[in-house]
Amino acid sequence: MKKIYYLSTCSTCAAIMKDANINEATGFELQDIRTQKISPAQLEHMQKLAGSYEKLFSRRSLKYKELGLKDKKLTEEDYKNYILQYDTFLKRPVVILDDRIFIGSEKKTIQALKEALSV
Repeated sequence: MKKIYYLSTCSTCAAIMKDANINEATGFELQDIRTQKISPAQLEHMQKLAGSYEKLFSRRSLKYKELGLKDKKLTEEDYKNYILQYDTFLKRPVVILDDRIFIGSEKKTIQALKEALSV
């Protein structure tokens, strides 16, 4: 399985997809999470690969401050529910290659993704 969860309006996602040659022609299933919401089953699959919902959760979202979440102690169930409710809380992009997951746009994550794709 080769899949990416991304936002088409996110310039960082677009740059990573271009740089890593992630598109339908290279066998990827693309899911724009703004137009095709993440299902609970998809999120559960991501969580199993990542180890926790917290690893999938973005604290950079404007909604994080807006909802006052930095002052709250969030549980795994909270992370899950916020990601399902607001696409902005998913750390993007999320790339799944078979049984491996690459979350977010940190340089080391993107480097590991590119290495995995070149094998």
